[in-house]
Parts: sequence; structure tokens; C-alpha cells
Amino acid sequence: MIAFGVITCLLSAFVSNTATVAMLMPTALGVLVVIAQLMQDRGVVKADFDPLRMRVGAALLLMLAYGASVGGLLTPVGSPPNLIGRGLIEEATGVRISFAQWMAIAAPICLAMFLVLALVMLLLNKPEIRHIEGVEEYVRERRAEQGRMSRAEVNTLIAFGVTVTLWLAPAVASLIGGTESEAYIFLDDRLDEGIVAVLGASLLFILPVNWKQRQATLTWSDAAKIDWGTILLFGTGIIFGALLAETGLAETIGQGASENLNITNIVAITVFSAILAILISETTSNTASAAVIVPIVIPLCQAIGVDPFVPALAATFAASFGFMLPVSTPQNAIVYGTGAVPITRMIRTGLFFDILGAILIITIVPVMIAVVGIGG
Repeated sequence: MIAFGVITCLLSAFVSNTATVAMLMPTALGVLVVIAQLMQDRGVVKADFDPLRMRVGAALLLMLAYGASVGGLLTPVGSPPNLIGRGLIEEATGVRISFAQWMAIAAPICLAMFLVLALVMLLLNKPEIRHIEGVEEYVRERRAEQGRMSRAEVNTLIAFGVTVTLWLAPAVASLIGGTESEAYIFLDDRLDEGIVAVLGASLLFILPVNWKQRQATLTWSDAAKIDWGTILLFGTGIIFGALLAETGLAETIGQGASENLNITNIVAITVFSAILAILISETTSNTASAAVIVPIVIPLCQAIGVDPFVPALAATFAASFGFMLPVSTPQNAIVYGTGAVPITRMIRTGLFFDILGAILIITIVPVMIAVVGIGG
């Protein structure tokens, strides 16, 4: 379970959360079937036992869904709420959050949330048996059947490695020469995250799978199948937030909340922002939650004269939550659709993780912003 969670977290930091879960779920189901078969062979369960009814199955799949949401917090490109919240914060404050600064803030949160996730998952969904003989042999056999990596897989790793390296290059330059060095200024000015992402994707159209046939790793017919509507949705979320600010609606809502809820200090508004973002993300998309909450939080902070960095970033992180219901996130819906996760188990596990996650965000975000040294 922990291994699947770690893999999911690391992948979802750079790849779509939904795509990560969809990619790993067949493997998880395959392992689950093998575990059930080994349990049947040992007489732990009956021969006609349904593998999808096992607690370990629900825990394994919930670990995938929740692990993707946790890992998505790690980088600015990890999930749509990160992009929206980061853009709105930079637009309102004029302070740019670099790729490395975001990771420095998010890394302790992700680590703490993953430890809590593993603990909650094992306590609330205790596996039927602690150890089964034969799993290691099965894994070795499957790895042997896989054989060597294909040329397309190697090319994808190269493109992925180049992209991540360029994203982190300014941070490495700043650690070596400082933020005033020519190398850092040169790289920071030119290696915009969007440009690097396009460059990395372009490599897939260049790196060949078969040079004689002029066949690249990715063709435009493959690229045409990308969900471009989702990309437009990200931009729409940022535009919606900007309109809330420009029309004055966000300020009106913020002042109303300040007067009616007696929110007068940064601690209260941080708690309010995180809880409200989590509640909204339970019933609507995470993207919509970030697009609605962050534009309200920023003018609310300005109205009471506090720096919006901490509350707005807490709301951005909290918008990626939504663990209780299948409709909360696409990854929740995917694992619920397998039939291995009862709705009551998802609600119970998600409720605990929502509460503990909110506490972690509220306590860790202010500390890490102070350590990194950004904001007002």
C-alpha cells in the first residue's frame, strides 16, 4: 500500500492526478487479485470469495486516489488549483513564487500528509492478513515477462527528465551562486514553466522510435486525443477569479464575510479559507473551488490589512482536497467505479483525512512561507 502511495505521489507531482490513477489502477487491481488468490490457497478465505470485498483492496485503491491528491500539491504544475491559486496570488501581490519556492513550501506538507494518509488508511481499513508468501515471486515473474524498456519508453523518460531538470535549473543556480548571480538571473528570466513544458512536449515529436521510417515518439494524431478542454478549463478558472476581483464582487463578498463572521486576524482568515475551500471541493471540482475561494480570500485580507500570502496559499492547497465523495475528484470517481470501495468506507476515511489535512495545512503553511521568505 505504501509503495503504491509513494509511486502515485511522485508521478502526480508532474502528471495529471486523474491520469496517474487511471494508469496505476489496473496494476493495483491485478495485485489485489493475486493477493486474493494467495489467500484462497492458504485457506484464509473461501474459494468463492470476491477480491473486491477485501478491506485491503479498498485501502489500496483509496491510497491511489488520495495519494494522487497529496502528490499534486508538490509542484505548481501538479494540479489545476495550484496553477490558478499561484497565478491569482502573483497577480494580486506582484510577488512571483518560483518553482523551487513552491516545492520548498509544499514538500513538508506533502510528507506530513502522506504519513497521516498511511496511518489513517491502515487504521481504518485494516488488512485481513499481515503477510502472504508468494507475492515476491509473482512480482519477479511479471518483471521478467516485461523485458527491456521500449524505445518509446526511453524517449519519454528523456523528455520527462529534461523538463524536470529545466524546471529546477534556476533553483540549483540560486543555491550555488545566490539569487543575484548572473547564472540565476539568466535562467530565471528564460526558463518559464510554460515554455519548459512546451519544450519537453516538443521533444516527443522529435525523438524517434524508428528513424528509417521517420516515426517519432508522439504523432499529432496522438496529440489530438489530448483533453484540450481541460487545459481551457484551467485558463477559465484564472479568468473567472480575475473577473471576481475586477468587478468588485470578490471585495464585496470578502467585506461581508469579515463583518458577519468577525474575521479580524490572519489566523482566523487562514482557518476560514482552508475549511471553506475543503467544503466546496467536496461537492464541486477542485479547479472551481480554487477559482472561487482565492479571489474572495485576497480582498478579505486586504480589507483587514493583513498579508494575503498565507491564507490564499492555504486555500489553494485545501482546494485540492475532497476525499469523502466519489464526485469530489475524478480520481475518487475512478476508484469508486471499480466496486472495491464502498461509499461508507470512502466517506469515513475521507472525513478523517479532510480534518487532519486541514490541520496540517493551517499549521505548516505559515511556517514554511516564513522559512522560504516570500510574501509581505
